[in-house]
Amino acid sequence: MGGWAELLDRIDGCRLCGLCGERQNTVPGEGDPNARLMLIGEGPGAEEDRSGRPFVGASGQLLEAMLREIGLNRRQVYICNVVKCRPPNNRTPQEQEAMACLPYLDTQIDLVKPEFLLLLGGTAGRYLLGPDARIRRDHGQWFEYRGIKAMLTYHPSAMLRDERQKIEAWRDFLALKERLNNF
Repeated sequence: MGGWAELLDRIDGCRLCGLCGERQNTVPGEGDPNARLMLIGEGPGAEEDRSGRPFVGASGQLLEAMLREIGLNRRQVYICNVVKCRPPNNRTPQEQEAMACLPYLDTQIDLVKPEFLLLLGGTAGRYLLGPDARIRRDHGQWFEYRGIKAMLTYHPSAMLRDERQKIEAWRDFLALKERLNNF
């Protein structure tokens, strides 16, 4: 794939899996196209599908608050998801759906050239780190994806449901801040 315009056109016209049939909008991602940090979630929810923007609901507000606490804002990072269309009823993307979108995600990574990836949730972990990645065991640890330092942490929507996950994710964000400041 070529540059941003070509990538966005391909995502917008994508029909590689069944998710395209129910979408209102594709949700390719947004933020600084030259960001040091790229955040990757699972897939768009209902509000994201309506707006075409990632992480705009309650989980997005939490994510923005956590970013602010480590000295960043949404415009300084690039935010996207593994899948670019909303799975029905916000279910976990199926393997075929994720595999259809991974070339788009890899192209986004190639275009942004981030120094760090923050993988938000188990789905992002499984598809970028491998099928054995486990959120409870692996969060807060550093891995590599295509030569880029990657950390797995809890998805903001999970943090909203379980305060313990928010506390653990906060520790992960502090470790991320330290790595960003020392690299």
